[in-house]
Amino acid sequence: MGNFLNLLLRRLAALPVMILGISAMVFIIMKLAPGDEATNALGESASEAAKEAYRAERGLNDPLIIQYFKFIGQLIRLDFGVTTPPAQSVSEMISKAFPLTLQLTFLGVIIAVIISLAFGLLGALYRDKWPDQIVRIFSIAAIATPSFWLGILLIQWFALGSNPIFPSGGAAPAGSGLGSWFMHMLLPALALAIPVSASLTRVVRTSMVEELDRDYVRTAIGNGVPRGEVISRNVLRNALVTPVTVLGLRIGYLLGGAVVIEMIFSLPGMGQLIMNGITNKDTSLVQGVTLTIAMTFVLVNIVVDLLYLLINPRIRTV
Repeated sequence: MGNFLNLLLRRLAALPVMILGISAMVFIIMKLAPGDEATNALGESASEAAKEAYRAERGLNDPLIIQYFKFIGQLIRLDFGVTTPPAQSVSEMISKAFPLTLQLTFLGVIIAVIISLAFGLLGALYRDKWPDQIVRIFSIAAIATPSFWLGILLIQWFALGSNPIFPSGGAAPAGSGLGSWFMHMLLPALALAIPVSASLTRVVRTSMVEELDRDYVRTAIGNGVPRGEVISRNVLRNALVTPVTVLGLRIGYLLGGAVVIEMIFSLPGMGQLIMNGITNKDTSLVQGVTLTIAMTFVLVNIVVDLLYLLINPRIRTV
């Protein structure tokens, strides 16, 4: 437990440094983007006086270093500023959109884990036999399938026609219940999860095969321990170390992919916000959405590091 707390404290101590680096990168990229912020906000037809007033109000005439420290000050207060006219609080917009993106990502993670565990175990336990060949074909096909294209196919197959099974898009109405939420989220979550589950399946299968070939497995089975018990109590836990690490990286892919999938399924999440920000050249909105997703990815990887420590007792002394 002491090593666990030490790792947690080290990761939390590094968190502000990582967030500072991410914020600097996002700030610099947005400042280097072509176009004038005042012109983007007010339009080409706005007068120079109106543009100058806009720059003065937002501190755009200050040196970049001053602008950056003001930006950090706002970030500490979780204040991402306001959008271009009509002015709206970016923080409030994110607080409404981000939960839906998290729900979509979380459901995608659950589906990906279930599929990868089932297929990875099947391929490893029936190595080089026909179930393993089916798993390999699925993995290759799913890895080669882009999420956005799969999303379009899922809509055509299950959400269109005379008897659609699922809604074709949009979020579940407020207060409609868990069943309605699941029906609206399942297709986009599948579009996200299937390509990720394919790569995870290969990792799970490889880890399981390597673990099944170890001497302790043959010794335990030779001493009369049931094979299923050896696999469930020892092999599976040891084999999950690498997949858990890979899953932490894939969650970042799922967060990024959710932005695209939300646009295809007309979900009012972070994807809609960032597309609006890019279309309207709204610097504050793009910065707020990008930083929120990036910081979430950093926090998720800290959780994965701690989970890795819990699963793998061999590194608890690190």
